[in-house]
Amino acid sequence: MSGPRIAHATLKGPSVVKEIIIGITLGLAAGSVWKMHHWNEQRKVRAFYDLLEKGEISVVAEEE
Repeated sequence: MSGPRIAHATLKGPSVVKEIIIGITLGLAAGSVWKMHHWNEQRKVRAFYDLLEKGEISVVAEEE
């Protein structure tokens, strides 16, 4: 008499296609975050130089 049959998960090797898709997705997400950070820094620098050109700010310390 055999015991009750229990459904066990069968372990398979890594799916190459699945890993490639996950890698591409993570790469695009990280690239998007980096690009948004870069655009934000570029905007800050552009705003600084615009203010500098208008004369509203100066990089020379005022003498007292």
